[in-house]
Amino acid sequence: MINKASDARTLHQIHIVGIAGKRFDISIRDGRFASIVEADPLRAETDQPGRDLWIGPGFIDLHTHLAWTDFDHADQLRRDPHEIEVMQAQAFEATLRTGVTTARDAGGIRPATVRHIVQHYGHPLKVQTCSDMLGAADARGLEHLEERLTEIFGTGAGWVKIMATGGLGAPTEKVLEPNFSEEEFRFIVSFAHENHKKVLVHTWGGVTIDWSIDTGVESIEHGMFMTEDQAGRLAEAGVAFVPTTSIYRIAADPKGVLALNQLICERASRAAEAHPKAIEYARRAGVRIGFGTDYATPGLHGHNLQELDTLAEYGLSWADALRAATSTAAEILGSGGELGQIAEGYLADAVIFDADPYQARNAAQLQQSIVSVIAGAK
Repeated sequence: MINKASDARTLHQIHIVGIAGKRFDISIRDGRFASIVEADPLRAETDQPGRDLWIGPGFIDLHTHLAWTDFDHADQLRRDPHEIEVMQAQAFEATLRTGVTTARDAGGIRPATVRHIVQHYGHPLKVQTCSDMLGAADARGLEHLEERLTEIFGTGAGWVKIMATGGLGAPTEKVLEPNFSEEEFRFIVSFAHENHKKVLVHTWGGVTIDWSIDTGVESIEHGMFMTEDQAGRLAEAGVAFVPTTSIYRIAADPKGVLALNQLICERASRAAEAHPKAIEYARRAGVRIGFGTDYATPGLHGHNLQELDTLAEYGLSWADALRAATSTAAEILGSGGELGQIAEGYLADAVIFDADPYQARNAAQLQQSIVSVIAGAK
């Protein structure tokens, strides 16, 4: 089902997702789309006679945690290192099988681990990393932050993640309080940008969204308590929004796959209730909304497309939700010139379907229609 596009191949008489009424012959060489030409309608040659196929760009998950095996990190520390490695490799494979060919890991995995899993286990998932996360324990002044950032740069990570507020572990009345001073926050962003690193910011809302806008970070994550004014300024500043909507509904269910305690479920429920309003503000303001799941355990990896359902339920059209996971996500990564589209010269990261994805009723039907996943050049 997962195919590496290293060998030359041609796909005959295939539909491109989003282009109605036409078929194409698409050739792939050296892991990239070499040519895309409209097919002769009189030619009968197809890859699978009597079966219509569609090709779309591989999905991009902008917020996942591929290194984590357990919701509680203390549980992971009790596992054998080899067991953790195998579970991480399984997360790569499961993510690929759902049609996600590129992921931005939001903390936990390092580039060296990604390379090892891709090479040793043969799961060609492309992963952009931030290695570690800067959180409340790092609010110890600029000298400490410079040391921590230098360590992160040394891993080869291309992103820096700021845990600007609390999350499910924080008391409700304190979840919007900043973990860093404004001076520390601004230093992190400026030092990262000076070293050609991009910045993503975990924030549930409050003043840290304002700081993110002022400093020009690349994206904010979660943001369920964002205000309408902040959404407008996000759009003006070009800062993207990756809401990760589905994880909070999952976490709010005490009988669900995470089976969290009542207090955490209540906090997740409050977050989930707020998300539709934030999505509405962002959509109306024209903020770029990206697809991200925040999935971090074996029970979640491989179900990434569920995020499409919540994005659509919260106000995005189905087509816009698909774009959030492809072309828009590629732009947010800074890879819009080679990912997120079926276009000549682009990496041949793609998903082949036996039904038009634009006509899918939901994520489950979309995933059922996946025939194969193609991973292009490194």
